[in-house]
Amino acid sequence: MNYVASGTPENIALAQQVNTRLRADASYVAARAFLFRALGLGAFLCLTGAGIGAAAYGWATMNQFDTAAEKIAAAMQAALADVTLKTKGEVTLTDNTLKLEGLPKLAGGPPTPTKAQLGEQASPASKAQVNTTFTVFKQVPYLDGQIVTGWNFKDGAEQPYQQYCYFSRRSNESKGQVELKIDLAMDGKTLPQPQKSDVNLEILSRNCVWHEKG
Repeated sequence: MNYVASGTPENIALAQQVNTRLRADASYVAARAFLFRALGLGAFLCLTGAGIGAAAYGWATMNQFDTAAEKIAAAMQAALADVTLKTKGEVTLTDNTLKLEGLPKLAGGPPTPTKAQLGEQASPASKAQVNTTFTVFKQVPYLDGQIVTGWNFKDGAEQPYQQYCYFSRRSNESKGQVELKIDLAMDGKTLPQPQKSDVNLEILSRNCVWHEKG
């Protein structure tokens, strides 16, 4: 490379050395800047990959748990469908304020309330007419609770005017005893299955006890 400069040969040589040093410094600065940019890009790509990997791991973990829960629920439903349960009966006489339990049992027959238990002379302070109805409950043990069917009778009627069935379970919580109640059927017909529910009403309602002529 030729340089045109006025002066002595020593000045020309000095100028050439200075230009060479400046070019070397500029190349060093450019190389260092490229190194920092490459390191920044590499760190960005590493962090992006780590984030994508963590998100994929989380999604896979949640999906695995959902699949396991579905398999457990299906296995429980299949097992419970073949369970044979024993039943027991309980009679309770009720109106708005009257509830009788522990009724005497006649030899060879179902429990029958006495006249005193029926409270035929009971009346409100307003002297309004009193309509007496009673409910017969049929209870079937189921898992850690029971399936209860209620037959509502009017006074002197042979057939219930309404029947209903529900699952009931009580548990002890920190704030006291809590009762869970799930309605299953009404008048012999299973209620519509809720969209977001793990409880199969159709399977549970098979343990409802309906009145023979109802």
